[in-house]
Amino acid sequence: MELPGSRAGLPGYPRRVLTVARDGYELSTDAARIDIDRVHHWLSTDTYWAIGRPREVTERAIANSTVFGVYRSADGVQVAFARAVTDSATFAWLCDVYVDRQERGRGLGTWLATVARDELLSRGVRRVLLITRDAHGVYAQAGFQPLPDPDRWMVADRRR
Repeated sequence: MELPGSRAGLPGYPRRVLTVARDGYELSTDAARIDIDRVHHWLSTDTYWAIGRPREVTERAIANSTVFGVYRSADGVQVAFARAVTDSATFAWLCDVYVDRQERGRGLGTWLATVARDELLSRGVRRVLLITRDAHGVYAQAGFQPLPDPDRWMVADRRR
């Protein structure tokens, strides 16, 4: 039964592609530009949270997320990645944030997190969360802060 005001049966809302440039780099939300081979390599071999992640899982995660890629303007090579799991209305989780080791130290991580946060908030999302073990300073510069009430949050995890 369709509820009054329901959008059942209507096509999904079109997603606009955001593209911004800064200091020889371009950031885009165009999923077609993501270098899946490169992103999978980064995540499955050089992160503490996704070591050994199967390629199929990376592909599925990208396909079902809002993605953010950073590319060198000169040659178009992807140098950073992030994705957001979101309903684009109330909540988003920014995750899989990665900057190529050769490109670190240029502020790309902070820029990526800031643009992603701003884009998600511009959609009306009320809360953007992320989890980090070692990059609190990067994310603090992008406006993230510790949870005000961490004792209210709970998690269910396959590993437990």
